[in-house]
Amino acid sequence: MASKLQQVREKGQKIAEVIATVLKMDVEIVDEDLVRVAGTGKIRNDVGSRLRRGLVNKHVIKTGKPVFIRDSGHHEICVSCPLEGHCYYKASIVYPIKVEDKEVIGAMSLIAFTEEQKETLCKSPNNHLEFIGRMAELIGSKVAEREMVAEKIVMANQLQALLDSVHEGVLALDQEGVITHFNRSAEKMFGIKKKDVIGKNLKQLMPSVPLLDVMHEGKGFNSREVYFNFRNKQLHFVSTAKPIKSEDKRIVGVVATFRDFSETQQLAYQIVNKQTNMSFNSIIGQSEAIQSTKEKARKIAGSNSTVLIIGESGTGKELFARAIHSASPHSHKPFIAINCGAIPEPLLESELFGYEEGAFTGAKRGGKPGKIELASGGTLFLDEIGNMSLYLQAKLLRVLQEKQIERVGGTRVIPVDIRVIAATNSDLQAMVEKGQFREDLYYRLSVIPLEIPPLRERKEDILLLLDYFARRYSKLMDKKIRGFTRSAQEICLKYPWPGNVRELINAVEYAINLEEGTHITPESLPPRIRGYTSKREVFQKSTPANRESKIPTLAELEREAILQALEEYGWTEEGKQKAAEALGISRATIYRKIQKYHLNERHNGY
Repeated sequence: MASKLQQVREKGQKIAEVIATVLKMDVEIVDEDLVRVAGTGKIRNDVGSRLRRGLVNKHVIKTGKPVFIRDSGHHEICVSCPLEGHCYYKASIVYPIKVEDKEVIGAMSLIAFTEEQKETLCKSPNNHLEFIGRMAELIGSKVAEREMVAEKIVMANQLQALLDSVHEGVLALDQEGVITHFNRSAEKMFGIKKKDVIGKNLKQLMPSVPLLDVMHEGKGFNSREVYFNFRNKQLHFVSTAKPIKSEDKRIVGVVATFRDFSETQQLAYQIVNKQTNMSFNSIIGQSEAIQSTKEKARKIAGSNSTVLIIGESGTGKELFARAIHSASPHSHKPFIAINCGAIPEPLLESELFGYEEGAFTGAKRGGKPGKIELASGGTLFLDEIGNMSLYLQAKLLRVLQEKQIERVGGTRVIPVDIRVIAATNSDLQAMVEKGQFREDLYYRLSVIPLEIPPLRERKEDILLLLDYFARRYSKLMDKKIRGFTRSAQEICLKYPWPGNVRELINAVEYAINLEEGTHITPESLPPRIRGYTSKREVFQKSTPANRESKIPTLAELEREAILQALEEYGWTEEGKQKAAEALGISRATIYRKIQKYHLNERHNGY
């Protein structure tokens, strides 16, 4: 690595030549390693070589003090020199070169090779010493200046690298309103290259960007929603701006950051709706039915294909959707869920697709991105997809085909990159046949169908689920409940759980609230679960094998028949229809009988 003096050798050579011309003597400049950096006259050809002895230069560099040699070879420093008394130099002044009057980085010598030069040098040594000292200071200042410039260049490069690594767009102005900084993110956001911006006046280039007011008023702003047009494009940002002040509190510039508004909304949505990461291990069950379902879900997680999750209410369709998302390459991106059956159609359209400002009465200024837009890069989960209207089905199909949307009331096409996972407890194929669901959308959604088994088909998981949720709610309610009694377990195993895991969770929470002992007893279980078991036992005792005990009434037989049919086909709308067909009664009749015999299922749960 070149020494500090070698880095300014051109300036050093010019200064040496000026001194030699003025004083009619030769000049030599060496660095701290005694390498000649500059020289004149006889020394010029030796520039770049190292001094063989240089005892005087070594002494000056070491002590940091100048030396005047009146008779070279006879000075006390020359005692150890082999040329003592026969030096090539007649006389010399050697002066240390310092940086900021501290670090000695070399020495400058004024040398007399002839008697005439010696006489001139010795006639006024103090004047020559002062002059050469000033020249040494000049060279030292050039070194310090170069170091400062190099440091500023490094700092500027570091600052630019830092600005370019920031996700937000950064724009800075000087006190004249001229753009001094414009990072890569700003290039992408504004759609203009840095070279076309730096050095331009903001007022002329981007007159609607609200930064000049910060300059004039001296007041910045935080996270302000800003709108402006640039190059025939409407931009919508969240911006923060701060004035730059000098030591005397004068405003000498402004720096501002910009973030895409829709991206900020997406981040805010993620934070507000943040949930713990859901993995397949979070789905409890060791039965063959649930294990095979989890294995299939694991295999499809890495794909971008659409998935249609089919299952009764309460089986955990959203849990599987979240687990698939968490196991996918886009797990760090948003998971946005929306229940298509819980929102009226006019609202559902704006929730899904968003809307532009003025799209309808009450629309927010600046508009609002929809769930599809917020899910871009991640997963959109559409629950109860069978409840979506044919109109919205057509719009959703276009999104899946073209990977782009238009907000309600807008004309701007917004590209989106989403994976769709849909879920239903309806028979979509039957709905297609009846014209209630688009056939083309059905095939788009059901690229990979995933059926979640109901709890009655995985009875071996019931005790696992009971134990897990008992421990969970015991901890939440600060109770010391260790589990279920044997009799309570038997009741739960016999119960058909029409509401599936969701109903089981609610039953456990209910029991934990009521139980005062260390184990959940039958008395703490919900009445419908206890009542089901006792009524089943009464019915079994009333069969022909036990007719001597009690003959069941027609009403009891009817009630049990309806209950068994619903257990077989499920408590969904489709299940009730199939149960009615199996019993040979109408759909309206089965609803009436359900109400008559108080067979209302619960749908609160999993």
